[in-house]
This record gives sequence, structure tokens and C-alpha cells, in this order.
Amino acid sequence: MGALRLRDIYKSFGSVEVLKGIDLEVDDGEFIIFVGPSGCGKSTLLRIVAGLEDATSGLVEIDKTVVNYTPPSKRGIAMVFQSYALYPHLSVRDNMSLGLKQGKKPPAEISERVDHASKMLSLDEFLDRRPAELSGGQRQRVAIGRSIVRKPSLFLFDEPLSNLDAALRVNTRLEIAGLHRELKSTMIYVTHDQTEAMTLADRIVVLNDGYVEQIGSPMDLYNNPTNLFVAGFIGSPQMNFIDADKLGISDAKTIGIRPEHISVRQKKGDIEGVVSHVEHMGADTNLYLDCDKAGLISVRLFGEHSFEIDSKLKAKFQRDRIYKFDDAGKTIS
Repeated sequence: MGALRLRDIYKSFGSVEVLKGIDLEVDDGEFIIFVGPSGCGKSTLLRIVAGLEDATSGLVEIDKTVVNYTPPSKRGIAMVFQSYALYPHLSVRDNMSLGLKQGKKPPAEISERVDHASKMLSLDEFLDRRPAELSGGQRQRVAIGRSIVRKPSLFLFDEPLSNLDAALRVNTRLEIAGLHRELKSTMIYVTHDQTEAMTLADRIVVLNDGYVEQIGSPMDLYNNPTNLFVAGFIGSPQMNFIDADKLGISDAKTIGIRPEHISVRQKKGDIEGVVSHVEHMGADTNLYLDCDKAGLISVRLFGEHSFEIDSKLKAKFQRDRIYKFDDAGKTIS
């Protein structure tokens, strides 16, 4: 079991209010990801769940039990940090088994759990090595293995892939997804990387300035953002925002259009722009147009395309994929 409920969570550091009334329910076995810009409160919220920070007010419930005053070691959780937090003088096996030894588990049970976790994470050949002899990805797998052997009801990940290079991030992300399917445990994961959020989460919690902006599945947030902030935060390249007046649209303050929902042509488009930059991504081409009516907009085209810098093009919007926002930045249905 690993159901979590947060009720009206506030957190202040002195006069600075970091969390401003967070409500959230996480079902047993769900993979939930907190995303948001730096300083939005996502890591603080995770630390409150872990018991490493106290909420100023509000309730934290794990499996229907209020745990506000329960120490971290008694909450049935395991936390994986960005920094790995391994003991450099201990072998991989000893790092993974230390918590079980401290918990007075029988040696046979400790050995069985470590062996099972090491097989799951492909760490068998590294069990006698020390952390300094491992790559960054291997160290992170050891940190995850140390959590698995405890058989927690709730896994907490605090930006676990930030220290890895791009290729290792992809590989480790796939391993974490596989672990979730195999373990069927509840996982809560903090990241600033929306790619991790979109590819791993059952549901994403978008945080901004201490508030929850929206909660939903990855594609629900992508296709049905509730406001300007979510629309701009989810998606890469970012959604284009244009003053509605400049396009002669009277029933909105701002319109939004994703780069992949724009095509370019020589004649007949919604706006004209000058090519200012081209990014050749291999499978895609990102084109940036400097437009009199819209400023700089990005266009995402499938495949390889060549454009001359400073050449003029027309941008055509896919009309049924235009988003409208009111004066307060809320999505207009």
C-alpha cells in the first residue's frame, strides 16, 4: 500500500510562503510527477511527504494514517536523491544492505533482497565495487537499489537524473519506468524536465509559485491546459503566444498555437515573418520566424528542411488547434 493524501498544505520559511494550500490525492500504485520552475515548491513538498520538512499547517496522510509527527524512518517510504548519497568507503553490496542491517533484518533475508534488487537493476557484476569505481548511471542505480531492498510502500525521487548526461538520462528513465511496472509501488518524482514528466507519469502535478496550477495525465495537460502558464510550460518547443488584437481576434486577450500546428509557405498564410534561425534536429526542423504582428514564433516541421536566413515566409495556423486565453490568462473553452 502507498496511497497518499495531502490536505491544505502550507509551508513558510520565516516570512516567505513557499506552499500555499496544496491538496492532492495519490492512489496506490500511481506514478505522480511534480513539475514546475525553480522555486515553485516542488522539492519542498516532496520533503514534507518524506518527513524531512514539517508543514506549517495541513495534513499528510499515508495509507489513511496522518504522519505529520511520524519520523521519516517510520513512514514506510524510501527516497532517492539527485546526489546519490552513497557511502564512498562501502561496496555496492554494503551500501544497498546498510539500512537493512541497521533494521536488524536476518542476514539471509538481507542477502536475498540485495540479490533480487541487483538482478533487477543489472548490478550483479558491481556488487563488490565502491562508488568511485562506478559511472554516474551505475551510482544512481545503486541508490535506487538501496531503496528497493527496503520494500517501501512509497518511493520518492528528487530530481534523480539531473547529474547524468543525455544518453544515461534516457536509459535510467527507461529503467525507472520498468521498475514501476514490476514493483507496482507508488512513486512520486520531482523534476524540472518536462520530457521526464511526459514519458514517466500517470499524472503530472504542475506547480507554480506555491500553488497547483493543474493536475492531469500528460496528454490531458498537453491538449487541455487550464491556463497560459500550463500551456507554456508543457511542450517543447514552447507554445507560441500572440496578442489576439494583432490578429483581429476579438473574443480573447491572447491566442496560443503550438509549433507543430503551424506550417510555412511562400503565399497565403496567417502572418508573415523573416527566418531568423533554423535548428536541424535530424528527425525534425525547428524554424524561428520574426513576425511584425507576433514577434518571434517557432515552427516545428517534420523531417529535414532548408531555409535561407532573412528569407520571408508565411505562417499558416491549424485553426482547430488554436488556444484562446482571457485577460486573467485562463483558457477559454
